[in-house]
Amino acid sequence: MADFTRTMVPTSRLTQSVWTSGPDDGVPLLLVHGNLVSGGWWRYVAEALPDEVRVIAPDLRGFGRTEPSPVDATRGLGEMADDLHALLETLGLAGTGRVNAAGWSMGGGVLMQYLLDHPGDVASVTLVAPISPYGFGGTKDADGTLCCGDGAPSGAGGAAPDFVRRLEEGDRSDEDGSVRMIIRQFFGARGNVGNVDEEFLLDEVLLTATGEDHYPGEGAASPNWPTFGPGRRGVLNAMAPVHYDTSAIADIDAKPPITWLRGGQDQVIGDASMFDLAQLGKLGVIPGWPGEDVLPSQPMNQQIRAVLDRYRANGGEAEEVTLEDAAHGMPVEVPETVAATIVTHLVR
Repeated sequence: MADFTRTMVPTSRLTQSVWTSGPDDGVPLLLVHGNLVSGGWWRYVAEALPDEVRVIAPDLRGFGRTEPSPVDATRGLGEMADDLHALLETLGLAGTGRVNAAGWSMGGGVLMQYLLDHPGDVASVTLVAPISPYGFGGTKDADGTLCCGDGAPSGAGGAAPDFVRRLEEGDRSDEDGSVRMIIRQFFGARGNVGNVDEEFLLDEVLLTATGEDHYPGEGAASPNWPTFGPGRRGVLNAMAPVHYDTSAIADIDAKPPITWLRGGQDQVIGDASMFDLAQLGKLGVIPGWPGEDVLPSQPMNQQIRAVLDRYRANGGEAEEVTLEDAAHGMPVEVPETVAATIVTHLVR
């Protein structure tokens, strides 16, 4: 992994921290990380890729060491998609149609936004446990219908205050509720923990910028349960369904092949996510849940599947690959499998 190195790259939008490996003239592969982590979390996938691949794994704004510019949530994940485009412009790759891309979790959502905002740039897409095309929280049914008009209960209010406090304090403890334990439980390497450097991964998480412009974002009151909805600034609000909807990827003209890689044990992205407040209300963890008729758990997998079905019906190529024994942290839990899945559809 000595080849996996990090540099600072000034672009037209902001200065980005970018992890790279492979030859400068290799097959370009853009790797987009998820919430709370950094491009450095792709190191184990990068190690498993063929020598011909040029890995480009930036830290998104507000994560890792990239300039922590504010996130305008009203643009969905458009700020981050535009940052990626500016990076590819700087590297001379924008508009070439040569760039393969993979996005994990929120990073998958950023790539779906990228397909809408910068069509024709990407040659192939691998979505690793991506957020729904209808965002995170606050929707029902396969068509992503809003449960409440204001998007409640999605957005920054869904972040646990104690977790945010520990993140700000740089908590490295291994007690219940610590940053380490939350990441290990829901994002971690599980059975592969002996083959990853957990201290390095935790270091990257603790670089996350916090506050109203970053993680989790600004709060907003709502008359709907549980009394909050999405604000207009910050990361979690950028994934709220009133701001983020990329279901129109099914209708774009330039349709790169898409592979959706999902884990059967994923507790973050699924039809019963443990981070979906509707699911937590249903389980009685949060009192006052208004019931299944008003606020069912978001059927994230159904929503992704329905959009990809439309993508195929409109002439695109899309494949669903399920790893029944894998959870959300596939880039560190099963990096060789993630790498092999990307390579299968790599456009050279």
